[in-house]
Amino acid sequence: MLSVLEVDGITVRYGAHVILGGISLAVPAGRVTGLIGPNGAGKTTLFNVITGLLTPTGGSVRLGGHQLAGLAPHERARLGMARTFQQLELFGQLTVLENVLIAVRMRERWTRSRRHSARLGGRHSADGAGRPAGARPAGGRAEAAAIVARVGLTAVADERADSLPTGLGRLVELARALAIRPSVLLLDEPASGQDGQETARFAALLRELAADGMAILLVEHDMDLVMDVCEHLYVLDFGELMVAGSPAQVRSDPRVRTAYLGDTGSDQLVREPR
Repeated sequence: MLSVLEVDGITVRYGAHVILGGISLAVPAGRVTGLIGPNGAGKTTLFNVITGLLTPTGGSVRLGGHQLAGLAPHERARLGMARTFQQLELFGQLTVLENVLIAVRMRERWTRSRRHSARLGGRHSADGAGRPAGARPAGGRAEAAAIVARVGLTAVADERADSLPTGLGRLVELARALAIRPSVLLLDEPASGQDGQETARFAALLRELAADGMAILLVEHDMDLVMDVCEHLYVLDFGELMVAGSPAQVRSDPRVRTAYLGDTGSDQLVREPR
C-alpha cells in the first residue's frame, strides 16, 4: 500500500540527551495509523518534526515521495499536511463557521498562487486562467458550512469558538484541518475532553475519512478508540520505537503492557476493541 507520509530515522538530541532515537514509520493512504506511548515518550516531539516546527538532528520526512527538509510548517500545509494540537488553537472570538472559512480561504489563496506561478511560467491551468488575482472563487462559505456539517457542528456553527466545551472545540479544529483538503492528517490527542458519545461519533468520522483515501496518523491515550479505528500501531517509549504491528499484536506484547503499567497486569491495552 502506498505510504503518503514516510518518516525515516528521525533523531532529536539536545547535547547528550536523546529525545528521539532513529524513529521510522509509514502512514499509508486510506488507513488510520496509531502512534501511542506513555507520557514523555516523544510522540508530540515527533509530530513537531514531521510538521516542521522542530528541526531534527538526523533523519528525513517525505510527503508523497517529496523530501520536506527545510520546509516551514505553512509550506508543508500547502503540500497537503494538516495537524491538530493537544492544546486547542482556535480563533476564540470568531464563530465555528468563521474558523473553518479562514482555512478554506487560505487554501484558495494557495491555489491562486500556484496558478499565477504556472501562468508566469507559461503553463496555463484551464480552470484558473484569466481569473483576477484578488478574485475569490464562489462557494467558499458553502464549502465551510459543508465541512462544519460533516463533523456534526451545524447546530453551533454561529457560536463563538471560545464558548464551546473542549470536546466540541476539538471538532472545530478537525474541521479547520479538513478545510485545506489534506492528503495526510496528524491528530494529537483529538479525543481529549470528549464524552463517550462524542468519541463514538469521532471514531465513525475517522473511518469515513480513511475510507475516502486520507492518510491519518493518530496520537491518542484513549486505547478503546485507538484499538477501534487503527489498522497499524507504532509504540514509542523514552524516544525509542518499542513495537510496531497490528492492534492485536500490540495488545498482546508484554513490553507494551509493562511500559504503560510498570508490570504485566491487565489494562486498557488488553481490552477487546469495540
